[in-house]
Amino acid sequence: MIMVLGIGGTHLSGFQVSVINYTSVYIQKFINETWLERYGSVLHQETLTLFWSFIVSVYCVGGMIGCLCSGYLTAKYGKKKCLLFNDVVLIIATLHTGFSRRAKSFEMILIGRFLEGIGAGIHINAHVQYAGEISPKKLRGFVNVTSSVFLALGKAVARILGLRYWCYSFSSFFPFICLLYGREVLFSQDLLGTEDMWNVLLSFSGLVALIQLLFLPSFPESPPYLLLQKGDKAGCLKGKIKL
Repeated sequence: MIMVLGIGGTHLSGFQVSVINYTSVYIQKFINETWLERYGSVLHQETLTLFWSFIVSVYCVGGMIGCLCSGYLTAKYGKKKCLLFNDVVLIIATLHTGFSRRAKSFEMILIGRFLEGIGAGIHINAHVQYAGEISPKKLRGFVNVTSSVFLALGKAVARILGLRYWCYSFSSFFPFICLLYGREVLFSQDLLGTEDMWNVLLSFSGLVALIQLLFLPSFPESPPYLLLQKGDKAGCLKGKIKL
């Protein structure tokens, strides 16, 4: 349960904050090439830097909006439903970033990063609250600390996947790449931290969100939420028994 909550919670925030650093050169080149193809001119360095700054900072804008909305959403719909909804938002976001290269649209990266920011603002709060409320009293401190552990783990995963030769070493752990791009990709030295695969690296968090979306429905809603917010004593008792 801790693993499912963690990989779809703060792990994603750590990954998304870090992964953009390892794709910066390729994304800026992609923006320039797209602009040249559309308008027949190369962007000035100042304009290119401005576009890149928007892509990086819009994540924080989305995060602020997500944080402001998370209190209302978790109180009205519950932590579990918020996390499930958030997984859908993140999958949509990563579809934008993943297909931006094929669509030749850097605007899709901007939209995807904004949606990822909203998702981060929601799931950081929902993850910590849900994990704390469903954990036994004697384990509550340990469970709450795992949110920070998964945040650091997400940054580490982004670092590993962003390295060309490390990706080659760990390529056997990513069969979904084979399904998307063919078997030969798994045995090349350039997997995710490259000019050809940077969009896959950006969209990797969508796979993690999908895993949580598949497994989280089997978990009960937070018993304190059911009792205090909904007044559902039977549901609260049922949730405690299941836990």
